[in-house]
Amino acid sequence: MSIEIIPIIKSLGYLGVWGMVFAESGIVFFFFLPGDSLLFTAGFLASQNFLNIWLLVGGTLAAAIAGNIVGYFVGKYVGMKLFAKESRFLKRKHLEMTQRFYVKHGAMAVISARFMPIVRTFVPFLAGVAQMDYKKFMSYTVIGAFVWVGGLCFFGYFFGKILPPEAVDKFLLPIIVAIILLSFLPSLWHIHKERKEMKAGNQKT
Repeated sequence: MSIEIIPIIKSLGYLGVWGMVFAESGIVFFFFLPGDSLLFTAGFLASQNFLNIWLLVGGTLAAAIAGNIVGYFVGKYVGMKLFAKESRFLKRKHLEMTQRFYVKHGAMAVISARFMPIVRTFVPFLAGVAQMDYKKFMSYTVIGAFVWVGGLCFFGYFFGKILPPEAVDKFLLPIIVAIILLSFLPSLWHIHKERKEMKAGNQKT
């Protein structure tokens, strides 16, 4: 998958990168898109003068923020209707639990989710469902987007600048694979922590 990102970016250019980041940032049907490796690879291609790094970062920032905003409002106005009628999987108590989570961990949830594949797609939607304060959501969204987009794009860019051309084939793919694997670690840690807390709570009761 990783090596196919390069021809995709070369074929679709800026609009392809911006479109995929927008979709992954807030449209729940596109949770499978490879955001981290995409940004790193786009930054690398900018170092090879295929893209302009400033146009890449600026447009991608706008796409990441816009995607989160769309996800938030879909959750706020559509997601709430899903909880209007109790079902086996969507219960009012789940909504109330989500709301409490965002009140307590709002900044952590929105900012850190940028570095969690799959999770980052659903967090804006759930923030809207939980009726998280919009000003706070926007603040955390902008901070998270700057760190995520800027960090990965510039990492790829400076990596490409210092890497000798003859070493590209040797090092590029392993680094992209490493980024994909590392990006899942926060999600796995969060799942482990949640299970541990739930187990401790069950033992108390």
